[in-house]
Amino acid sequence: MSPFLDLPPLSAAAFAAIEDQVAELLQTGADVIVTQGEALLPLEAAIRGAAHPGSTALNIVTGPYGQTFGNWLRDCGATVVDLAVPFDSAVTAGQVAEALEAHPAIDFVSLVHAEAATGNTNPVAEIAAVVRAHGALLMVDAVASVAAEPLLTDAWGIDLCVIGGQKAMGGPAGVSAVSVSERAWERIAANPAAPRRSYLSLLDWKERWTDAGRTALPHAPAQLEMLALGACLDRIAADGLPAVIARHRAAAAATRAGVRALGTVTPFVPDDAHAAPVATTLRTPAGLSAADLAADLLRRDPALPVQPGGGALATEMLRVNHYGPAADPDTVRATLTALAAALGTDASPALAAADAAWEAAGRSSA
Repeated sequence: MSPFLDLPPLSAAAFAAIEDQVAELLQTGADVIVTQGEALLPLEAAIRGAAHPGSTALNIVTGPYGQTFGNWLRDCGATVVDLAVPFDSAVTAGQVAEALEAHPAIDFVSLVHAEAATGNTNPVAEIAAVVRAHGALLMVDAVASVAAEPLLTDAWGIDLCVIGGQKAMGGPAGVSAVSVSERAWERIAANPAAPRRSYLSLLDWKERWTDAGRTALPHAPAQLEMLALGACLDRIAADGLPAVIARHRAAAAATRAGVRALGTVTPFVPDDAHAAPVATTLRTPAGLSAADLAADLLRRDPALPVQPGGGALATEMLRVNHYGPAADPDTVRATLTALAAALGTDASPALAAADAAWEAAGRSSA
């Protein structure tokens, strides 16, 4: 018997129960569809369902995923207005309001909540209020933020909220989900270019699964991934979502404090208010390649949650992940210890600063 192969079938009722757990996590009464693939699947499905020739989209770019969304929106024939800010900062609701005022035809807005790739996070609640006042639909990529930051889908007015399980949730990468508001369903249903009879079709799921009473799955479920998603949702519920969020905030605060005490490398996102709780990105000084530093760290300890930045950032940005199981004081301390050794400096001040920051974060969340 294999624990991975010899499993009883996953019933439609069990699948639906996991969807309900996701809805509870997202604090939404909207339809939730669990999609059988990595989170790029529902992100592309949401964009291709809502965008079409004649529509105008505001694409907020604070990292590489915003660039990808812009490409998809253009592929759909939409007119795209890019609002780009430096990757070491966050966009503001005021900047979004100015863009909407300058382009009144905007009817769709795409936004990444937390950019793990660059270490920044955006004020979704404030931005959502501006977007809703304008009357546009809002799609939020919450893959990195869910379970690490507050995410009030209905209260904030998010129309399409996409999540994945592999970051702060501590779950699988091969399954994802999207919540769809009534306004979003109306837009997608009215779009003749929206995918139908396609793996990218949200309408297929709605018609064959949600509206049909969720009694018969439209295709064989990704059983292992669904069981893993259910397990990580159970663990979050057992720990309590506020405690999981607090642990991620503490890990970010401790990492940033420790890095500042080390010197040599500095937070890539300098403003703590703009820093994501799932990953701390570090700027390396001239002459110190982030890719080389990451390789050195991983030679010292292959389990360290570090990697160089992507693309052009590989030379100047080191990414320290502290999400899911890595949102842990021992992991933060191990990373800072290895960084100190690689940089040829004493780890003691960094560890003391990290411990103090973790303790302070714990007091503030109590």
